Parts: sequence; structure tokens; C-alpha cells
Amino acid sequence: MTTSNTPRVPTTGPEPPPVPLAEEARPPALVDRAQRLLHAQATLGPAAVLLITVVAFSLVAPNFLNPANISLILQQTAVIGTLALGQTLIILTMGIDLSVGSIMVLCSIVMGRLSADAGVSGPVALLVGLACGMACGLVNGLLVTRVKLPPFIVTLGSLNIFFALNLWISKSETIRGADMDEVLLWTGQVVTVGGTRLTYGSLLMLLICAVLAYALHRTRWGRHVYATGDDKEAARLSGVRVNRVLLSVYAVAGLVYAVGAWILIGRIASASPQAGVMDNLDSITAVVLGGTSLFGGRGLIIGTVVGALIVGVCRNGLSVAGVDVLWQNFAVGVLVILAVSLDQWIRKARR
Repeated sequence: MTTSNTPRVPTTGPEPPPVPLAEEARPPALVDRAQRLLHAQATLGPAAVLLITVVAFSLVAPNFLNPANISLILQQTAVIGTLALGQTLIILTMGIDLSVGSIMVLCSIVMGRLSADAGVSGPVALLVGLACGMACGLVNGLLVTRVKLPPFIVTLGSLNIFFALNLWISKSETIRGADMDEVLLWTGQVVTVGGTRLTYGSLLMLLICAVLAYALHRTRWGRHVYATGDDKEAARLSGVRVNRVLLSVYAVAGLVYAVGAWILIGRIASASPQAGVMDNLDSITAVVLGGTSLFGGRGLIIGTVVGALIVGVCRNGLSVAGVDVLWQNFAVGVLVILAVSLDQWIRKARR
């Protein structure tokens, strides 16, 4: 009779200790929940910042919430908000446009010169100005898609080119509103809504916001814009014509900048070669504060409007509180750094 040398496993004995839950199975901490919530709701953070800013300035400056001051903020936001809407399209595709202000001023000078000096009717001057903005956007888009240059370098160069053309056409002279057709000044007319005086330019900005929001979220073009910004190579492999999408984005952005030029003319009742040239920085600030990622593929149009309101509220509130312009720019710069840092932190939730 043979016996096995294999030791027998005891059937009784102490039970093994419980295996701890894996790190992924543990309930997320409060910070992790906030991170995921801000990633899922891109406009929640900007809306909270806007609310906190309004409350803070209303406590510091008693006149801040006066209807007249609120009207002023909305009028000042109209130009920056419109430029920021066009800037949002480009940043969604992981680009950036530094020529925003130069394109807007160039279009305003073209409209003003045609109306005041060439005797062209207001509607025709407006259409030519809109075509000028789209052409400038197409130039930037062609250099990005065909020559394969980085958007930062392209728009940095075109900023100086368009600004030089602006000075050449205007001869460094301001065109008075009295010399222009009333159609070009229409955006500066005021309508009273609930005790607050709004310009048609502000309402036009909201209309552009609604159109772009619909286009980005309800059309194939909008889905392609997000896909291109999220991952160009993956979008190309899935059948998206990336270069065509990018070219259309720059063209539409240029058209929006031209509408901003129309709003600017109504806002200041003139066409000045120096007005709004540096608005490119405020437009980028509004986009970033509105929750759109500088790395593309993430952001909402409505968030950009909220971001533009944050910029307008901060500048106006600091001015009402008697803070020097130097420190107003300082505060906006701090907001940009904080917004980019917050965006980096929120993106970790996706990974």
C-alpha cells in the first residue's frame, strides 16, 4: 500500500484577514467630487465666481448695483463679449488668436472710411466690413492649415500686419460718427429693459451667442469642432476633414470680429484707429474665465459670456471703488493665472 507525500491542507483554522478595498472602489473624497462636478459642468465655476464678484463689489462700492452702473457694465461687455465669442471657436480647436483687436479695428476703419469719405451707403459699408473680417480670418486660417504654422505665431504676425493696414487706411485719424451713415451707429442706440438701459450692440452679442451655441451643439460642424480640438489625429482617422474645419472656424471667427467692429462704432460713436487694439488680451481672459480649456475640446459659449461679464464687473467694480487702472490690470492678470490653474486641475478628473 502506497502513501502520498503531499501534505494535507487543514480544513479548519483561523480565517484570513479581510482584503482592503481597492483605491478605485473607495468613495471619492469631497475634493474629488468637486473636481468631477466642475469637469462635468463647465459653467458652474464661472457662474459662482461672477456671483461672488458681484456680491463683493456691491459691499465695497454702494453705487455698484445702481441701474445706471449695471447698464454701463453691459455696454462695456458687449464689445469684449463679442470678440470672446469668436476667440472661443479658435481656442476650442486648441488654437489662439492674438489678432482679434487688430481685425476689429481694421474692419471699423474700413466701414468708417467707406461711409464718410467714399460716400458708400451704410448697408454696403457694413457688408464690406463684414467681408473684410472674414477675409482676415481666412488669411490666418490658411497660414495655419496650409503652411502648417502654429496659430500663436501666425496671429502674432498678423496682429502687426492688420494694425499697420489700419494706420495706413485711417492715416492715424479718427472718423467722426457725424460723418458716417446712421446704420453704422445703430448698435449704439439704447433700449430700456426692466429699468436697465441696453444698447442694440449688447442684444446683438446675445444673438450671436445663441447662434454659435446652437451651431456648436446641434450641428455636425459643431461636433467636428469639438472633435478637432480634443484630438486632431483621432478626428482625422474618424473621417473629419480637420483642415476644412479649422479654416471654417477662423473664417467664422473673423466674421464675428467684424460684428464686434460694428458694435464698437456704435459704442464710441466713431471709428478710431487706436480703440480696442489691445482687446485681444481681454477676449482671451474672458474665454479662459468662462471655463473653455486652452488645450481645446472643452468649453461652452454661454461660459464665455459669463467670463466676459466677470472681466467687465472686475474692471468696473475696481474703478467705482477708486482703484488705479494699473491695479485693475493686475487683478485681471491674477484672474487669468488662477483660471488656467483651475483648468489644469479640472482636466485631471478626465484622466
